[in-house]
Amino acid sequence: MKKYIDFLDRFKWLIAIAIPILVLGLSMNLKHLEFEGDYRIWFDEDSKILKEYDEFRKVFGNDTAITVAFRDENGIFNKKALKTIDTITQEMWRMNHIARVDSLTNFQYIHANPEDKDDVLVEDFIQDISGLDKASLNRKKEIALNDRDMVGSFISKDGKTAMIIARLTPKVNDNGDKSFEIMKDTKRILSSLEKETNYRFWLNGGPPLNTSFVTIAQSDGGTFTPLVIFTVMALLFVLFRRVSGALIPLGVVVLTFLTVLSIQVLLGYKLNNFTANIPVFIVAIGIADAVHVYIVWLMYKREGKSTKEAVFLSMQKNMLPIFLTSLTTAIGFASLGISHVVPVSTLAIATASGAVLAFLISVFWMPSVLLLLKKEIKFQNNEKRETFWKDLEYGKFITSNDKKIVLITGLVFLIISIGLVKLKVDSNTIRYFDKNVEIRKSTDFLQKNLTGPMAYEIVVDSGKKNGIKDPAFLNSVQKFYDKFQAKYPDIRHMTSLMDVIKRFNVVMNEKDGVPKDQNLIAQYLLLYSLSLPQGMEINDKMDIEQRLLRITAQVNIVDTSKDLEMIDWAQKWWENTPYKATVNGQTKMFAHMQKDVTDTLIYSMSLAIVLVSIVMFLIFRNLRLIWVFLIPNILPIALVLGVMGWLGINIDLGVAVSGAIILGVAVDDTIHFLVKYFEARKRDLSIREAFDYVLKYAGKAILFTTIILSASFAVFMGSDFSPNFNFGIVTATALIIAFVVDMLLLPALLSMTEKKIKS
Repeated sequence: MKKYIDFLDRFKWLIAIAIPILVLGLSMNLKHLEFEGDYRIWFDEDSKILKEYDEFRKVFGNDTAITVAFRDENGIFNKKALKTIDTITQEMWRMNHIARVDSLTNFQYIHANPEDKDDVLVEDFIQDISGLDKASLNRKKEIALNDRDMVGSFISKDGKTAMIIARLTPKVNDNGDKSFEIMKDTKRILSSLEKETNYRFWLNGGPPLNTSFVTIAQSDGGTFTPLVIFTVMALLFVLFRRVSGALIPLGVVVLTFLTVLSIQVLLGYKLNNFTANIPVFIVAIGIADAVHVYIVWLMYKREGKSTKEAVFLSMQKNMLPIFLTSLTTAIGFASLGISHVVPVSTLAIATASGAVLAFLISVFWMPSVLLLLKKEIKFQNNEKRETFWKDLEYGKFITSNDKKIVLITGLVFLIISIGLVKLKVDSNTIRYFDKNVEIRKSTDFLQKNLTGPMAYEIVVDSGKKNGIKDPAFLNSVQKFYDKFQAKYPDIRHMTSLMDVIKRFNVVMNEKDGVPKDQNLIAQYLLLYSLSLPQGMEINDKMDIEQRLLRITAQVNIVDTSKDLEMIDWAQKWWENTPYKATVNGQTKMFAHMQKDVTDTLIYSMSLAIVLVSIVMFLIFRNLRLIWVFLIPNILPIALVLGVMGWLGINIDLGVAVSGAIILGVAVDDTIHFLVKYFEARKRDLSIREAFDYVLKYAGKAILFTTIILSASFAVFMGSDFSPNFNFGIVTATALIIAFVVDMLLLPALLSMTEKKIKS
């Protein structure tokens, strides 16, 4: 160690200046930093779910759309409202990346020719708006509100809310997400209409959702990263009361996250809602190492040691524990790499590498900078501080009350852990956003006033070519409609080609049901397809061989568990028929992604705990105490999950990711505590004296890092993105629990165990 410090002292100026310059040079790449919000980022290329969805798109086209909804309290059937619908329909059809637009005005209405009852017409439901008188408007209103294809799709049951649906082209995002471009064009169309009509337009669908993800990621990244850094700097200054105490540890984390982010850019990664928080994770990783190095250096300086000697002694005491904590932290984050949720695995790799970089900067750059600080520190300040810490009589308190501490904390933790039975693994893509975010308000409006904002794309295989024309098959589809909506009221509207066939049967034969003649069904489909205007073909409702039928079910926003339940029920229902079905679409994709979040939390944390246990055993080589090592690391995660259960917070992406932070910091504190404890015991100090030794050389640093990190992560409670909000509250709470466990329960267990061994 002495040779190492001599080397650093010899090149301290070069190291202190060159490393920041190199990092700043590397950071020039950050000008190419981009954000992305496309749904594909959440899945790896080998994802079965993604492949199934791509196959669905090849057959049926894109299920992604942008919808525009508005409400007129006087009813939609007036010339202003209808003209507004028609204008939006026509203008959006002219937009780039839009395949077709459907609305109340261009709905292909099937009806008998008034002049020739044997002639069936398929035409736009509303054509010459200016020529409609009051009586005509009332007739149109009566027809629309009694048409099951229009109600719940283009108009609400009360006739006051309308929706226009613009479907995107199949390959719209193959060369980059076009959501912002589509949103810009849409808002350009709507902005002038808002002024003319005073309508409030609500946007839903893929582009609004994707842009919301990106916008809120940019907002949170631009707000919370600087805020966390400022909070850390302010707390460091308050705790150390020295400018160097604020700037040097902060320098470690800033240099680390700039390097990690720059490498991410060079590797071609883009930021999203989770990787945007890389700087904050690096703060959590790097600040602990830096604080431990600085606080011991400062303590020796206050004892009158020279700068070089203080650096030597600090590194001597901290090199091993911060190496071990960096190793275990890297393991904790790397365990998240098994996740199939790509942003989580990307964050895991970046943050694990950040742990290694933070260690290198803490033991290479930081001591070099400390060696430059030659100014003496008065002994008097140290004496006052030492008196305060000695008056605590920490070791005496622990050894005298070890059984009481274990009993009391055990009871408190037992009460908290009851919350585990209340815990739910649930979320929803839309519920990621706070209720004051525009996309959330839009979906709430749509659900309240018209239909379900989400959709299941149910593809039913008839089992043979032209099978969708079989009356028996279509009757099964009708039964499925009835059973599915009766079982789950959250299924708001269902549509397929069966509805067209039934409509033809009503018009031609005045029979409300599926025709019994397959040839007649084929004639209806042919007549319908020939009557449709260009761009409104039916190839998005069936495959070329007419074997597969697409059923679209509009669904309310529900918990992921409910989505999975309904999807599973739909697929199993068809297993009891001669046919089979699969559910597809983006709603299904994200529902399964939430399941992967659960797997991430369970498997990655289990893997991390096993690996950390092995590392802890290799470090301390004491099998009898392995349970003492593990409890402080497992307990904070278990207890914070209990707190979540009591508070009604569900497990989502933010919570899953917070598990790595919690484990990493808890292990850091435990290792620093145990290294100092066993170091003291090797010096033949008593148990009481050993705990006082830990408090002197590690306790203050553990307390300071807990205060800094819990306050910093609490900042995220201001986010409008629920995973970030949950991450903030869960992590801040867990770090406080981890501190209590490490400073009270851990020493109490050690005390009881050591006494038992001696007896």
